[in-house]
Amino acid sequence: MTRIHHVLEGREDAPVIVLAHALGTDLRLWNFQVPALREYFRVLRFDFRGHGASEVPPGPYGMDDLGGDVLALVERLGIERFHFCGCSLGGQVGLWLGLNAPDRLERLVLANTAARLGSEDYWNARIDAVRTRGMEAVVEGGGVERWLSAGFRVAAPDVTELAREWLLRTPPDGYVATCAALRDFDVREQVDLVTAPALVVTGAFDRAAPPEDGRFLAKRIPGARHAEFPTAHFSNIEAAGEFTSALIEFLLAGER
Repeated sequence: MTRIHHVLEGREDAPVIVLAHALGTDLRLWNFQVPALREYFRVLRFDFRGHGASEVPPGPYGMDDLGGDVLALVERLGIERFHFCGCSLGGQVGLWLGLNAPDRLERLVLANTAARLGSEDYWNARIDAVRTRGMEAVVEGGGVERWLSAGFRVAAPDVTELAREWLLRTPPDGYVATCAALRDFDVREQVDLVTAPALVVTGAFDRAAPPEDGRFLAKRIPGARHAEFPTAHFSNIEAAGEFTSALIEFLLAGER
C-alpha cells in the first residue's frame, strides 16, 4: 500500500470534507480554506502519491491509482462517506470518485478542472522536459504564471514564492508519473453519469483549465451548480474569501 501523508483536523463527530490538491503542489494548497472549514467539518488533507511527503512509487500512475489512494486512506481512517473538493488534478480525481465510488460521496466540488485537461502532446512534452531538466523546466515554462494572475503575483509575493517552492520541491519522478495520469484521463462522454450534488468552480482567466471546460462540466453533470471568480488557475487562493464562502454554503446545504 502506498504511504499517503495526510492531516486530519476538526471534531470527530463533524461531517468529513476531503481536500485534494493540484499537480505540483501539496496539501498546503488549502491553507486559506482550512480555518473556516474546521468550524463546520472534519477536514482531511493529503499529498497525492509522488507529491509532498507521500511515497513516490514507480510510475506511470493512472487515475485508478490516485483515486484508489483516496479510498484506501478514508477506509484506513474509518470514514464511510465524505464531501470531496479537488482543484485541477484533485478535481479530476473527484470526477473519478463520482464515477467509480458514488456511494462514498456526499457532495462534490470540482475547482478549476476539466473532464479532459490538455492534450496528449502537451503532457508528453511536459514529461520529456522534466525528465531532461527537472522541475526547473516547469518553473521556467511559466508554471506559476499559469497558476496565479499577474496582479495577484505582484500583490502577494509571499504566496507566489510558496507556489514556486511547491513546484521545485515536487519529486520529478512523481510529477512525471502523475502527468501520465492526467494525459490518459478523459471522461467527457461519462460526466453525465456523476450523481453526487456538484459545484463547479471556474476562473475567468484560467489558461490551464479554461472556464468553458468548467461550464461543460456544470452543464453535463445533472443539477450541478456553477461559480466563477475573476482569477487564474488557483481560484481558492486568488479569491480565497469568496471561494471559501461558496464552498461552505454549498456543503452545508447538504447537511440541513
